[in-house]
Amino acid sequence: MSMSTTHPPSLQGKAVLVTGAASGLGAALAQRLAASGADIVGVDLQAGRLDDSMARLRERDVQAHALVADIADPAAASRLVGNALDLLGRLDILVNNAGTDVTLPISEMAEADWMRVVGTNLTAPFLLSKHAADAMRREGGGHIVNIASTAAKRAWPNASAYHASKWGLLGLSHALHAELRPDNIRVTAVIAGGMRTPFLLDRFPELDASALQDPADVADAIHSVLLLPPTTVVAELTVLPLRETSWP
Repeated sequence: MSMSTTHPPSLQGKAVLVTGAASGLGAALAQRLAASGADIVGVDLQAGRLDDSMARLRERDVQAHALVADIADPAAASRLVGNALDLLGRLDILVNNAGTDVTLPISEMAEADWMRVVGTNLTAPFLLSKHAADAMRREGGGHIVNIASTAAKRAWPNASAYHASKWGLLGLSHALHAELRPDNIRVTAVIAGGMRTPFLLDRFPELDASALQDPADVADAIHSVLLLPPTTVVAELTVLPLRETSWP
């Protein structure tokens, strides 16, 4: 008697562009998606760490390419999407993960600080999504994931640019969800609570790291959303550490 083998769903053969892929959630997510069979193009400013991160992915027998770029440069988006298409032949998933912050009161925040935070956290996802959507439309669909934050739902002092950019990213994500559905392009905003990443712990060393979540767990949650049938979309996903009580 022959037995049919049911393979679990995977991202085998999918082409993924991840920004901020050198460390933290970006690195964890690239690792998780590569483990699911996806080919990865990772983008970051940290050349050495990005090369190390991509080299680990190639051990999984997938393609993994490193592109060093400053996504705050408005000219970078078109170039990066073009590079990803040249390297992988298509683009199925874009993850707008890269983020930055300048933790200062508004009285001390220079215009250049504001422009850098908003340029990285909001303008770059807009431009990358614009060019990625063009490529996905030609292929019949795709998925855009925007990594927001609980900073898109509440506010604390000395983070005006960060809050503005993350609230804006959440709004952009829902707008694109509404606009791109007819093209079979799914758009998901991820509200990620505190994670044990350098981005958070370097800025707020007083935080109890044991109460924060492992970025690998957030990556697992995002991976599960990417595996949903193409007729379903999670427009907003909130992933919180169970013991960290500042949100909600």
